[in-house]
Amino acid sequence: MTLFFSLTALVAGLALAVVTYGVARNFLVDQRSDVILTQAVSNATSVRATLLQQNPAPTDLEVGALVRSLKRSSEGYAFLSVDGKDPLSSDAAFPGSAYPAGLMAFVAVGGSATERFSVDGEPYMAVGINIPAAKAQYYEAIPLGDTDRALRAIGTALGIGAAVTTLFAGALGWSTSRRLLRPISRVATTAGEIASGGFDARMAAEADPDLARLAKSFNYMADAVQTRFEREARFASDVSHELRSPITALTAAVEVLDGRRADLPDRTQQALDVVVGQVRRFDQMVMDLLELSRIDAGSTELLREQVDVEELVSRIAQRYGFGDTPIEIDPQVSRTVRIDKLRFERILANLLENASEHAGGPSRVKIEPHGRRGIALSVDDAGPGVARGERVRIFERFARGSAARHRVGTGLGLALVAEHAHAHGGEAWVEDRPGGGARFKVSFTEVV
Repeated sequence: MTLFFSLTALVAGLALAVVTYGVARNFLVDQRSDVILTQAVSNATSVRATLLQQNPAPTDLEVGALVRSLKRSSEGYAFLSVDGKDPLSSDAAFPGSAYPAGLMAFVAVGGSATERFSVDGEPYMAVGINIPAAKAQYYEAIPLGDTDRALRAIGTALGIGAAVTTLFAGALGWSTSRRLLRPISRVATTAGEIASGGFDARMAAEADPDLARLAKSFNYMADAVQTRFEREARFASDVSHELRSPITALTAAVEVLDGRRADLPDRTQQALDVVVGQVRRFDQMVMDLLELSRIDAGSTELLREQVDVEELVSRIAQRYGFGDTPIEIDPQVSRTVRIDKLRFERILANLLENASEHAGGPSRVKIEPHGRRGIALSVDDAGPGVARGERVRIFERFARGSAARHRVGTGLGLALVAEHAHAHGGEAWVEDRPGGGARFKVSFTEVV
């Protein structure tokens, strides 16, 4: 809108300036030309009368005196040629050679004309009049500097006016667009807050009836979304919590059976293995769902504390059975960082187990700098990698990549990694590992 207002004002201003300048120029030039021509005809008539009164023919001295007398009645310069004799000028500083040769040749053969010309950059208008009765040619040169300066001043004023008008129109367009788009900006801001997890964000009441209707509808929609989200989160939490008791009982019973598997037939042992695996998977899924429910409800806080990052990573790897995995700490990383140990452990453990289940195990764990005061954790594997079209989706809940569709898993591990990364102000992503495989990375901000 600002650009539209500015361009409209610019085009209109330039068009008006061009038209105004053209009208002013034609008027001033025509008026000046009429004055010059009237003056030149009047002086030529006076010269004709004076020459005809003198008998015999005037001498050079008399012609010179006549030309010099014209200087008082002309604002320019006069030039007179009588009976083919050497022409005389009213001012030695402006000789006959300064006049246009074409004009003088035309007047010498009996014509009369006007012509614009310049001398040392100064514009003049020359008038040549043939006086056949006195066998003379009269010329006059009038400076046009004042007219040109007036036209330049008018053009400058019109240009400045067009520029000021454009700036004013741009400011008006900017102000108008800001006023019109401010409600939309508030809607976008509130929607952004809701999208980032602030479900309590609402639009303020608007004085304008149309905008008030928009704000009311938007707030009603936000209320409905919040209610539905809270209901679904509460349902998932309640279901997960209620499942804990039967799963605990099932787990205990299965462990008892598993402890006496030697007393069971081979086919029963195979069935028991399936049951044990599924119960443990079910138990892990419920635990993950409960953890996600607590995160969604905002009941888990970020508890940062100073830890030795190298010792923490090594301890976690040992605890989950990956003590042989190489661990690299970039020399630029501070040995102690401020981080939530439990969340960091969940992130690293899930990434290690994900590599173990779907890529044959992790091949390296590395900690390196990230940003000004952050670090990045990466876990490499030598598996089949992750297709580009799945690199965002695999961090969603219950999402499984094509390489993991026929493997055991809950589909919640990487979702928990992403949630804990967001709690640290970072993010989780996956990229190709040089040499083949995948590299899962998680960033942590403000830890150094």
